[in-house]
Amino acid sequence: METVSIVLFLLLAVVVSGAISRILPFSIPTPLVQILLGAIIGLSTSHRVDLDPELFLFLFLPPLLFLDGWRIPKDELLKDVSTVVELALGLVLLTVVGMGFFIHWMIPAMPLAVAFALAAVVSPTDPIAVSAIAARVPIPKRMMHILEGESLLNDASGLVCLRFAVAAALTGTFSAGAATLNFLWVAGAGLVIGVVVTLAVTRAKAFVTKRWGEDTGSQILVSLLIPFGSYMLAEHIHASGILAAVAAGVTMTFAEISRQTMATTRMRRNSVWDMIQFTLNGIIFVLLGEQLPGILEGAHQTVALTGHVSPWWLAIYTIAIVAGLALLRFAWVWASLHLTILRKTQRTGEMQSPEWRLVAATSFAGVRGAITLAGVLTLPLALNDGTPFPARDLAIFLAAGVIVVSLILASIALPFLLKGLTMPPEPSKQAEEDSARIVAAHAAIQAIERHQHALAEDRGEADLYATAGARVMDLYRERIEGLSGHQADEARAGSRLASEFALVGVKAERATLAQLIRDRLVSGGTARKLTRELDLAEARYRG
Repeated sequence: METVSIVLFLLLAVVVSGAISRILPFSIPTPLVQILLGAIIGLSTSHRVDLDPELFLFLFLPPLLFLDGWRIPKDELLKDVSTVVELALGLVLLTVVGMGFFIHWMIPAMPLAVAFALAAVVSPTDPIAVSAIAARVPIPKRMMHILEGESLLNDASGLVCLRFAVAAALTGTFSAGAATLNFLWVAGAGLVIGVVVTLAVTRAKAFVTKRWGEDTGSQILVSLLIPFGSYMLAEHIHASGILAAVAAGVTMTFAEISRQTMATTRMRRNSVWDMIQFTLNGIIFVLLGEQLPGILEGAHQTVALTGHVSPWWLAIYTIAIVAGLALLRFAWVWASLHLTILRKTQRTGEMQSPEWRLVAATSFAGVRGAITLAGVLTLPLALNDGTPFPARDLAIFLAAGVIVVSLILASIALPFLLKGLTMPPEPSKQAEEDSARIVAAHAAIQAIERHQHALAEDRGEADLYATAGARVMDLYRERIEGLSGHQADEARAGSRLASEFALVGVKAERATLAQLIRDRLVSGGTARKLTRELDLAEARYRG
């Protein structure tokens, strides 16, 4: 019962945090509100959440990484793939090595392997936290795509580095050659398993659907099980479950293209996954806040590990780590952007220096969040010989401090840096969208004509079918005419106005339906059906 109560309090805190962040007249990132509410829960109850590192990793990371891989825009990612790889792999390795030695030099009581582990968990960035921070100052789309791609890859690379660091701490030995071979196996096998599991499941699902029909609930449940299945299978053969979950998500995009599901299934599945993403990310930050009182209570014992007495040394260490991460990231982003511009200059002959605010914004956007907390909490409780894992509490304290300080700094700096910031111009995709709509409309007209003729031959009453079919085909022809030539801009403006008027109508329909329901003039089944139709219409016109 206590566990259920704690879970319910955590879920309530996630809901309340979203409301508070929207209600406040000044901008406070939702993750910071969640951390604060979690701390209130930790202080107001005697029950504490005892986190099992392996269980925590298994429950939270596979679905979040799977969803990131599934939803990340692949074309935009490929457009800036060199920049993403430089940030996600090169910067992570530099951070692990550079910050690992720096942390060990600054805190000699922390073993080098543990320092590398701490550096590995603070290397991944969190685009969800960045989005929350910049909610009132929108991030340029191209920068957000780069941050999303970086986060997807550095989550995996950082956690793989954490795995090697923990292994070195447990065994007390480290071999570069053996680590390289092990990395190739861990990464390669994990990626292969993610791809194979997803393809196998989607093929089996398509076969069952084709023969016996589609069940929406089962389809959604299968999508939820894929990341966990990939993770468990990869870990069973000592490969990377993290990379397996990422690969499964990326593969899901391409598997869905050839094996279409029903529209109802896709809509409900998207809603379920949105809820899961919101809930898991929120719970992670609330759990961080809930753990903070216990972490702070042990601050005196924790600081004793460093050879000092005052707990303020922990704040100094945290700020020093944040500063080191910021300097490394700024230097790497500056070098990466200049390298990208140099390659472009060699192709086009045009030289354009990046604006300093672009470099600074990309640097401050490297906020640490859910993955960092999830990673540091997976540090083992004990070594192989049963002795406590060295400096575990200190590593957790510093990682939590890095998350909080980076969130606060970014919430202050990003709105200022992003205001009025323009990214390099991107080619418009409007022509591509119009062309696709025209081709699809032509295909629809041809299909309607064939169906119209088939019905007339089978059942007669050709005039009835001709009238009904012509009414629908006229709508498609109007779309084609509106999207062709010089009328395209006028058609789009008219479409926007039509959507605006349609939303006014939907709002009036919804108010009238609500009154009918209150007056008990319609049954519950009719009310649900009409409400769903209005929801679909509103989603269409707002889209």
